[in-house]
Formats: sequence, C-alpha cells, structure tokens
Amino acid sequence: MTIQPAALSLDEIDAFLRRDFPQLYVHGEIYTVQEIGHGTCRMRMAYHESQLRPGGTISGPAMMALADVALYVALLGAIGEVVLAVTTHFSINFLKKPEPRGLIAECRYFKIGKTLAVGEATLFSEGDEGPVAHVTATYAIPRP
Repeated sequence: MTIQPAALSLDEIDAFLRRDFPQLYVHGEIYTVQEIGHGTCRMRMAYHESQLRPGGTISGPAMMALADVALYVALLGAIGEVVLAVTTHFSINFLKKPEPRGLIAECRYFKIGKTLAVGEATLFSEGDEGPVAHVTATYAIPRP
C-alpha cells in the first residue's frame, strides 16, 4: 500500500484556517493541527471555560466542533484547499465524560471519492488513554 503525501503542509493548513475560518480563533489559539496527512489529521483543542457545560464537563457542541473541524482538515489533506466542502452527515457517540482539559481528535477517511468522503474521528482527553467520543461523518466535495 502506497502512502500518499498530504496535499497541504501544517503551515499551509494553518494559514488557510486563519484566513478562511477566523471564527475558530475568537477565544484565542484554541485549535492546533498537530499532524496532517492524505486523509488523516491529529488536532488539539485547548481547554477554554467557554466549552464547559453544567456538571464541569466539556460540552457536546464543543466536542462536535473539534471533530468537524479536524475531519475537514483531514479531508483537505487529501484534496487541497476546497473551501466549500461541507458536512452532509455527522454522528457522534459520547463514550465518557471528558474532564475540563484539552481534547485531541485523531481522524482518518475510509473513502474519498469525487463528490463524497466518509471518515471517522476519535476524541481523547489529554492525559487519558480511553476515547471520550467517536464520530463518523460524510462530506460533500463540490465539483470543480
């Protein structure tokens, strides 16, 4: 099996996100792409108090945002800067309560076609080995 290189470097994806998705940085340097490959990504979401829900846990919407952004980045690692690739299906299983600390998303794609891509993300709390959530998602890729 041949491993294809990423279509974008870490610096290129960082510049792209800052330019086209400035809303990711409203609370500062929250999202960091740690690794990018052809259809793979490892992304960190730093802890911020805005992510908490009652009970002192990271909220579902915060975890969903991390997974969605990380899966988008992993897709761009395969297809390059395609701004209008959009989520068409998103399913999350919350597995355990994430403590108020940074989260890591590890993503990979099963299939990247001409118009659809299907992938998964597993979310982990920093310092904890077991996953806190598992996501499957489909993205629509616009025709050129």
